[in-house]
Amino acid sequence: MEVFRLSSAKYPNDLSGTSAKIHGGRWNRKGDAELYTTGTRTLALVEVLVHTTNAFLPLNYQLITIYIPDDSILTIPSKSLPEDWNNIEPSDSTAIVSSDWLKANEYLTLRVPSVVVEGEYNYLINPAHADFMKVRVLQNEAFNFDNRLINKKSD
Repeated sequence: MEVFRLSSAKYPNDLSGTSAKIHGGRWNRKGDAELYTTGTRTLALVEVLVHTTNAFLPLNYQLITIYIPDDSILTIPSKSLPEDWNNIEPSDSTAIVSSDWLKANEYLTLRVPSVVVEGEYNYLINPAHADFMKVRVLQNEAFNFDNRLINKKSD
């Protein structure tokens, strides 16, 4: 299956999960390498926008289309997640869910619901999994954020 990632043009082919390992995130603790991807191009855009200020859109980004085998995906339904999984400020409970998934090392990919867009999914990829060698970049293209996404004038 295809998943998507918006990334700085400096690191378009970096599938190592290093950024997540350094910074941590909703679905991983610092020190845990995971590659964050989305099920749609649109969700990749929205996931980046929620982390930007209203004044500046990111520059020099690439949209990466990534192939992942669809026979090694663990889906975590919303009803199975901790009560606070979708808080605006991420809690440690979601990082614990993915840490357990990483430690088990049974599935290459963890499919989790998006907090930003209900009904959409993020796909976390474990770079340490044996099937990671099957993951590959299919397409890498320049991505420009439309200026209409910010600087709205009030009527």
